[in-house]
Parts: sequence; structure tokens; C-alpha cells
Amino acid sequence: MKKKKIVVIGGGTGTAVVLSGLKQYPQLELTAIVVVSDDGGSTGRLRDEFGFLPAGDLRQCLAALATGDNESLIRDILLYRFSEQSSLAGHNLGNLILTALEDLAQQRKDSPARAIEIASRVFEIAGKVYPISEHPADLVINYANQQQLVGEKNLDNPSLGGQKIKKISFKKSQKIYKRAAQAIVEADLVILGPGDLYASLLANTLATGFAEALQNNKKNGGKFIYVLNLMTHFTQTHQMTALDHLLEVKKYCKRLPDYILLNNEKISPKILKHYASQNEWPVLDDLNQAKKQQAAPIDWSKLIIKRQRLLSTVLVKQDISHSHSLLRHDKHKLANAILKI
Repeated sequence: MKKKKIVVIGGGTGTAVVLSGLKQYPQLELTAIVVVSDDGGSTGRLRDEFGFLPAGDLRQCLAALATGDNESLIRDILLYRFSEQSSLAGHNLGNLILTALEDLAQQRKDSPARAIEIASRVFEIAGKVYPISEHPADLVINYANQQQLVGEKNLDNPSLGGQKIKKISFKKSQKIYKRAAQAIVEADLVILGPGDLYASLLANTLATGFAEALQNNKKNGGKFIYVLNLMTHFTQTHQMTALDHLLEVKKYCKRLPDYILLNNEKISPKILKHYASQNEWPVLDDLNQAKKQQAAPIDWSKLIIKRQRLLSTVLVKQDISHSHSLLRHDKHKLANAILKI
């Protein structure tokens, strides 16, 4: 039986959750396409020093797709973080490995993106991982108050919380990596999300050729799913509803998703209280009302809204790089919902 080709676009933990769930199904051919504008933490330090592709999101996807007898070992290697007492404090072993592979690729006059493909073979992962472009990108953020900042790390700056983002762009034009474009065009299903709307998801759409690839996918009969986030993010999507998220996706992708997948499982008051202390709330589902009123420039007849129980019952241990994240989508529930589509 011919395998179904699924492309997951994003970065960070949300994309890793989708990949972890879908890799259990051998009838699927998985490809992750990952953002290249990360400039914070260990990734940012290595990017500043070496000028290579940011490794953090790529490393998370490689770890998520680890499989076989050595799956737990590979994950431990890729996700290991050096202690604060070490001279490598804050660095991640997977980031260092990918940086070394990119350095070797440069010495061989090879593409940095090819270095990620080599890592995929070395770790024998259940799929492919491609960067959205072959070069790191600087993200430019324009706010509604006319402020302009450069650097993705600003999207997690609490002092900028609550400000409405008007537009994001790349400081310098970046062309989509040809293998990433080909994967999108040939996919039976393209999945965007979950993940930070501007930092992890929409930053991918800024690569020249992305929208064209997504349009060609549609011409080939491919379907497009947007997985809505569980919570708002104070520094990116404060007070944004489901409709607001959807409109941003449509604007940047230049294509309306065929499906939007939402969680309708209740979140415990204790967890909600924690998020509320950080000015973050469940994303308000206003899609039925918008559809009924025919609000927004959307052809509602071409959008299928899927509401399902998608919450993970296991709270995520907070770390210094994801201090706002306690909740996750459940990888098995999410994979089942996607497979039904």
C-alpha cells in the first residue's frame, strides 16, 4: 500500500507532539519543515558564534522522530542540557551535534540543510526534517503601536506582552529550501501547528516560494489542517480568538485551511489559575458565531471545523526556555484526530 505523505510545519514543542504521535503509524511518510529564525538561548548563542542554521527546533523534531531500539537513548542525547555548573551551561548536546555537522558540511562546501539530512540518517529517525530555508533568518516584528523590533527572541519578552502584532517579515529575503517546497507540493496532508503563532508557525510562511508551494499542493489535491493552540500567549496572541488566529493563518499562508482542529476538553481551574497569573487564557472558540454571521472574508463552506478532546493528562515540567507551557496536546489524541481526517 502506498504511504500517505504528511508534512508538519512549525517548530518547537507543538510540532514535536504531532510528530511523536504520527510516527507510530507505518502507513505514513512524515516530513517536518522547521522555522529558521530562532535566536534565543543555546540556539541563539551558537547561531551568533558560527552563523549556522538555528539548531533548537530542528533538534526537537529529530528527537520526536527517533524510533527503534535506541529511541530513548537518541532522545536523551539530543535533548540533554548541560548543568549550570558546566562551562557549557545552558547549551544542549543536540544543538552542539547539529552545529558540528553544519561545520563539517561547510568544510565540504555542502549545504547546511544537507547537514540536517545527514543527522536524520545518523539517528535513523522515522521521517525527514528540513529547514524552511538554507540560511538563518532575522525576524522583524512590527507592532500596532508603530514599534519595530528585530529578533525572534523579542516575541517572548514579557515587557512587550499585550501588544498587538501588526506584521512579521524577514529582514533579508530567504528562499524556501527546494526539498521543503517539494515535500509540501507532494503532500497528501499539510499540518500547521500547534505552536507559537508568529515565532514557530507563521515565520515559515515568510520564505519566498512557500505560498506558491502550498497553492500547488492544493492543485494536486492535498489537504491543509490548522491545529489551533490551547492557550493564548501574552507576548504574541494576547486576547486573540480562534477567528483571529485563523485569519492570520489565511493571510500569511495565502490559503484557507481545509480543516481547523480545536480542543473542546475542559481545562482544570487550577491550571487556568496558573495561566491567568501570566495573562494567558484558553483561546476563545468564536467560530460558530462567526460562521453564523458570515463574519470575516472567509468562505465558510470550504472550512471544516473539528472539535475534539485533545488535552494531555500529563502536565509538562517547566524549564527555563518554556516557562509559560504547562499544557500540551495529547500526541495520541491528536494523531487519531488527524488520521480520521
